[in-house]
Amino acid sequence: QVELVESGGGSVEAGGSLRLSCAASGYNYSMASMAWFRQAPGKEREAIAAIDSDGSATYADSVKGRFTVSKDNAKNILFLQMSSLQYEDTAMYYCASGPHPNALLIPHWYAYWGQGTQVTVSS
Repeated sequence: QVELVESGGGSVEAGGSLRLSCAASGYNYSMASMAWFRQAPGKEREAIAAIDSDGSATYADSVKGRFTVSKDNAKNILFLQMSSLQYEDTAMYYCASGPHPNALLIPHWYAYWGQGTQVTVSS
């Protein structure tokens, strides 16, 4: 059974940092792309970072230079290090995976999704 479980969300002041984790099971994630998305109330789901099976990363302009995506293939964990957080980063954050080895910043590229973890940034 494929499962993605996010953790690490919480409340932080503007300018602060958080690290999100996504634990994956039931799938060979080392061969698949993975990505982070977010969705704020009343807004569409936004792709923010994605990583190929070989570790190459791509970012949305809104987070470039502030967020870093990485993964631990041995432990099947995807990370999102978020720094210089802004009020506009407040959203539910989701991880997604597979089945393609190359990563794209579009939701329908990914077959598996987690339940999300909330990030709230106070100004």
